[in-house]
Amino acid sequence: MRRRLLVVLGLVIVYRFLAHIPVPLAEPTQMKEVIDSVVSGSDFGGFLNLLSGGALASFSIVLVGLSPFITASIITQLLTKAIPKLEELHKDGESGRRKIQQWTRIISVPLAVVQSIAFIYILRQSVLAGNTTALSDPTLLEWIVAVGAMTAGSVLLMWLGEIMTEQGVGNGLSLLIFAGIVSQMPQTLQTIGTSLVDTSETGKMHIFNWFTVPVNPLAFWVTAAILVASLLVLYLLVKINEAQRVVTINYAKRVQGNSSYGGVKSILPMKLIAAGVIPVIFAVAFLSLPAFIGQVLKATGNPDFVDIGNNLVQWFQTPNPGQFTGDTWQAFIYPGLYFLLVIIFTYFYTGIVFNSNEIAENLQKQGGFIEGVRPGLQTEKYLSRTMNRLILFGSLVLGTIAVLPFLAEYLLYQIAGVQNANLAVGGTGILIVVSVALEALRQINSRALMVTYDDYK
Repeated sequence: MRRRLLVVLGLVIVYRFLAHIPVPLAEPTQMKEVIDSVVSGSDFGGFLNLLSGGALASFSIVLVGLSPFITASIITQLLTKAIPKLEELHKDGESGRRKIQQWTRIISVPLAVVQSIAFIYILRQSVLAGNTTALSDPTLLEWIVAVGAMTAGSVLLMWLGEIMTEQGVGNGLSLLIFAGIVSQMPQTLQTIGTSLVDTSETGKMHIFNWFTVPVNPLAFWVTAAILVASLLVLYLLVKINEAQRVVTINYAKRVQGNSSYGGVKSILPMKLIAAGVIPVIFAVAFLSLPAFIGQVLKATGNPDFVDIGNNLVQWFQTPNPGQFTGDTWQAFIYPGLYFLLVIIFTYFYTGIVFNSNEIAENLQKQGGFIEGVRPGLQTEKYLSRTMNRLILFGSLVLGTIAVLPFLAEYLLYQIAGVQNANLAVGGTGILIVVSVALEALRQINSRALMVTYDDYK
């Protein structure tokens, strides 16, 4: 167990080192200064920088990250449901799933190449718009080296994630995204601290009229309200993640010779959110695609494409602007689609991780049955009906928690006039961090329990 945890920790450290290795395209220090200004002035760039663990600000070789692999996973899973031969291959067991996983890796490579080219193109156009020569016109060889480095970085991350998954202490993809978000927390705390401290005369807070402290009163109360609300959401999120419906399984008593088998009861836990945080990650990745395409179209400079790009960026605004005032109907497109996609991906991914047909067949082979339900087809229908009810409630709650920061930003703007709370990016980050941490802790406890059983055999 200790070895598994140390391997995961070591891979996270390797990932954080990789996030600071720049793409060989220009002088690193000068490039970082230029990119910092581009990221700070771009909503899309700020959110992407959070999910990449600061790789965008460093223009790192792992900038493309796991986005190609996530996109390829969505494509292959959709094809598995749509194409009968792939579905049969998926049901063949471990060997079939390994083949599908291999195809997912293969699809990820061309996607990583395309995204690498697009990132370099967008960055170059953004830098040129700032009237700086930090990124001159790259030669063909420089393009090949840069795209090759970014593609290799994406494939390397994919490999690291799979090694982490094999250790059995959590999903490697989720753990890498978790590490990237957590790595940005010190910077977030520094920003909060800077907004609280105000040395001006009007920015002093009176404590019971006894003394004053150099703290901005409005920033203090807003931060306190956000902290209390975050703790409540955190409590709700933990409860929702841990909630489950317990189905009692009875096993028929069988007599073989002088020995009898069965005649015992067991349980089948059905989680309220069986898909975990994957729906949120998929929804964020899916929604970032239109804004990414919009940035590419804007970078072309063609007036026709620029208008389309501006509309895409405006409609699919990322959760980083901190200015969700709801003044226009376009502001509600992203939260609305975010909510719907979380629900859709919850249903979609739960159908993959919880196969009622397979569970019913295994129970029937083992002589197990649910009281009052016939084995076989009736058991499958019962499990499907129960899981669908759980998914409906769980996905609605998960979607509500996902868009709750947008509602908080809107209320803060309407009530207190606060227009740069940056809650939405923090809400998405907390949602991913808490869910991944709970799932990892659950798997660690399961493995620890297995070790305990081995000791007392």
